[in-house]
Amino acid sequence: MAPKLPPARFVRSVLKSFMAESGLEPRLFGPHLRVTGATEGKVDFELAITKDHTNRLQIIHGGTIASMVDLGGSLAVASKGLYATGVSTDLNVTYLSSGGKVGEKISGTAVCEKIGKTLAYTTVTFRNQKGELCARGSHTKYVTQAWNSQNGAELFTPPEGAAIAEDDVE
Repeated sequence: MAPKLPPARFVRSVLKSFMAESGLEPRLFGPHLRVTGATEGKVDFELAITKDHTNRLQIIHGGTIASMVDLGGSLAVASKGLYATGVSTDLNVTYLSSGGKVGEKISGTAVCEKIGKTLAYTTVTFRNQKGELCARGSHTKYVTQAWNSQNGAELFTPPEGAAIAEDDVE
């Protein structure tokens, strides 16, 4: 049986699974997105912006930010101890100002506000390199199957055979 992990290492392990198994995240974010910290219910992450993340104005594309709301919400659910993170039922993004351009970083904080047997509610806020709030989003996830896939395992325990992220490095 896999060991119980601290929240930050567990969330990084879930992100590693997304990067290995998903079609979108490894292509869109690749090595440019990293989790910078996580506690139970909260995940901090950042994206080093490259040309692939921008629109024709050469600033971060709204779709890139929307994808980070989706991934951030999933990682916030993972920060509650679930390896499977459910499926999206609702996603909303509000763009407040420019998130940045190539060579800059955008940082995000994802919080799991509430998780029940059926739904999880998350919020994600983004700050540009100047520290200004540039976008915010909400993401609701259907988590019934995620709970079922735990098969009674202790929270923060990856499934057998899952790739485990390296020890926390801040």
